[in-house]
Amino acid sequence: MLPIIETMAERDVEAIARLRLAAFFEGTGRTLEEDMAGLRGLIASGGFEAAFVARLGGSPIGSCLFVCNEIDPAHDLTPWLAGLIVDQNYRGRGVGAALLKAVEAHAASVGVDKLYLYTWQARCFYQALGWTAIETFEQGGEPMVLMERSL
Repeated sequence: MLPIIETMAERDVEAIARLRLAAFFEGTGRTLEEDMAGLRGLIASGGFEAAFVARLGGSPIGSCLFVCNEIDPAHDLTPWLAGLIVDQNYRGRGVGAALLKAVEAHAASVGVDKLYLYTWQARCFYQALGWTAIETFEQGGEPMVLMERSL
């Protein structure tokens, strides 16, 4: 069964915030409430920025964001593909690629011709989907790679 990819709704916020906290913010002090507030602000913006969710059987299993500014950016670039997360029980089934394609399609529909992202661990995943590494650097003592994709 393939997931449905659509715009994030209020009913998805808590489940997605929990996934995001475990994957991206463990040990940072960021709270569930803070992440939920950020997601709510993004889905309420109703404009250029967007949040997408992957649902399977009605339950959210992943998410990806299209944002103007990345958290603590090391580069003055915009816009960003950010926060791609898939529940570990559903990885390796094309969910992440489907979410990425939804963000790319949205970006193209609002006139964007190039997207950026930061990663380290998932660089091979993104390269396989057409993204190009343009710079490696260190942020907060951790290795990072800046990637781009022309749309």
